[in-house]
Amino acid sequence: MTETSDAMVGTAVPGQTETSADEGLAAFRADLDGLSPQQRLAWALDTYSESFALTTSFGIQSAVLLHMLSSLPAGRQTPVIWVDTGYLPAETYQYAETLTDGLGIQLVVAQGQLSPARMEALHGRLWETGDVADLELYHRIRKVDPLEQTFSSLGVRCWASGVRRKQTDHRQSMTWLDPIRGRLALHPLLDWTNKDVYYYMQEHDLPQHPLFEQGYSTVGDWHSSGPDAAGQSGRDTRFGGLKQECGIHVPQPAGEGMMGDGI
Repeated sequence: MTETSDAMVGTAVPGQTETSADEGLAAFRADLDGLSPQQRLAWALDTYSESFALTTSFGIQSAVLLHMLSSLPAGRQTPVIWVDTGYLPAETYQYAETLTDGLGIQLVVAQGQLSPARMEALHGRLWETGDVADLELYHRIRKVDPLEQTFSSLGVRCWASGVRRKQTDHRQSMTWLDPIRGRLALHPLLDWTNKDVYYYMQEHDLPQHPLFEQGYSTVGDWHSSGPDAAGQSGRDTRFGGLKQECGIHVPQPAGEGMMGDGI
């Protein structure tokens, strides 16, 4: 069974055959094409109801999708999942408080079973080795597995994020709705540009992340992001230049991820 049909049959649309699942996903994508981002969110809320959630990093441009969600009738009852790695800059924690209070979102914090201190004691400072495998292990422990565990506990079948096509090579191949690890991932802002984001934030008087004024166009953990440098795009500052993606938005082969407490 393909990943697409697995997501549609086993998780998103129970009871469908493999062929009808593929056709159903294509129909969903056609429905979403031509809609505004707010309408795509409204579609997901109507289609998936309590099994829909939104994820956020409280990064530089996170306010846009959070504001759109909070503006919808059912938006403020929708879980907003934030993966707190324990290594975020102080400014991100402050920004999270500002947006949570200001937009009235229903925040759910996803955190790993291993504390940062315990992880470092068992595995060392994985982001410092320059080894891609160590960085991938770090992302699984601190990001991907905590998110998947939270999805499971909330019964999430479809989730939305603010990823955009021009951010990374992988995201250029995304569609409005993609199967990722047995769930459907909605990308309402996929075709937006930096200008679209800027003008929306200006129009709605949304607060900027404190690090934006220090030259950051993207921000994640304090140890793997920095202000933009000459000749670099924002994503070039992430993960020591070893990777563009942390794994949250990338399908994984069966059997990977969801590691236990004893790793």
